[in-house]
Amino acid sequence: MNPVARVPVQTETRSPDGRTNAYLVGRSGALLVDPASGTDALDDAVATRGVDHVAVTHAHPDHVAAVAHYADRFDATVWARRGYEQRFVRATGVEPDRTFVEGTVVRTGDDRRVTVVDTPGHAPDHVAFATTVDGAETLLVGDLAVATGSVVVGPDEGDVRAYLTSLRRLYARNPARLGPGHGPVVDDSRAVLGRLVAHRLEREARVREAVADGARTLDEVLAAAYDKDVSGVRDLAAATVAAHLRKLAVEGAVRWDGERASLA
Repeated sequence: MNPVARVPVQTETRSPDGRTNAYLVGRSGALLVDPASGTDALDDAVATRGVDHVAVTHAHPDHVAAVAHYADRFDATVWARRGYEQRFVRATGVEPDRTFVEGTVVRTGDDRRVTVVDTPGHAPDHVAFATTVDGAETLLVGDLAVATGSVVVGPDEGDVRAYLTSLRRLYARNPARLGPGHGPVVDDSRAVLGRLVAHRLEREARVREAVADGARTLDEVLAAAYDKDVSGVRDLAAATVAAHLRKLAVEGAVRWDGERASLA
């Protein structure tokens, strides 16, 4: 039995396949990560291993919907990111039993160590969970990374500067495997993490160039920064552009008041 099991479950998500990955870490008394919904497949997996702990990579709705169900079923210890307990309660309806920070170790029933790694950016409370499988590190990374495509980092909760820092931290860490919140497991972690950093920097360069060329409103910058049809995901693309404008404004490269942009 693989000590880390991925169980994709149907949920309300903008992910292309409409599923979120739940993970079970440990062959017995497992840590259940991101129980996004209760399904037969996840029920079967938790019945085989049992669940001692429940945690989420971040408290977005498409990662938390079945926290209460599985915590109650197994009388499991529920964990939340320290400092974001009320955010967790609002999302899950569950008061956490314990909190974690960077470096906290959760021990499963079979004495497997799972270490918390702070990875903010997509969301302020975002973390990853690291464990060792056959002498190599596996990181469950939620919405930090995906095998193909990119991750939305919006201006409301997201922070592009923090997101890039998180990607670079994991790139330097060089884990053997990534378990994303959506899509397949990643075996070439550095290639994917490097691609995501490059993608963000390329998008930022396009946004900066658009402003330099006279784009002022969000719609104008959006039209100039993308060279493809984004009509089907326009809201997500607009959020991405707004987040990049906010980053550039913080860094003093542009002026952005939420409505109009100009070169600094």
